[in-house]
Amino acid sequence: MWNQVEFRLKSRSRGFHLVTSEVLQNLPSLPKVGLLHLFVKHTSCGLSINENADPDVRVDMNSIFDRLVKEREPYYMHTFEGDDDMPAHAKSTIVGNSLTIPITNGRLNLGTWQGIYLCEFRNYGGERRIVATITGE
Repeated sequence: MWNQVEFRLKSRSRGFHLVTSEVLQNLPSLPKVGLLHLFVKHTSCGLSINENADPDVRVDMNSIFDRLVKEREPYYMHTFEGDDDMPAHAKSTIVGNSLTIPITNGRLNLGTWQGIYLCEFRNYGGERRIVATITGE
């Protein structure tokens, strides 16, 4: 069985946002066993799996990335879309734009403390389009 849906995540400000429930709300019924592949159709955000319990992790991740890739570096050539744009592209490359998650017994087989993050690297990125491809039996 193959199934594919495209949906939008609501607009969020810069930061690391736990979106597991929003993703699940947009998916059809999951097979008993299979894989969920998520792909974000943008170059200034990313998808990640990380800590889903302590919100401080999300704050810390944002701080780490803002220190790792700074705005307004003098060597940036791509600057016409704002100070946050080129750093957002670099951060997106580091994090990646897709995830593959196993499905077991009709549920995402995430660890106890794992959740799906939208890593928003723009100050105002807008809605983010996600393609979800489900395969399984």
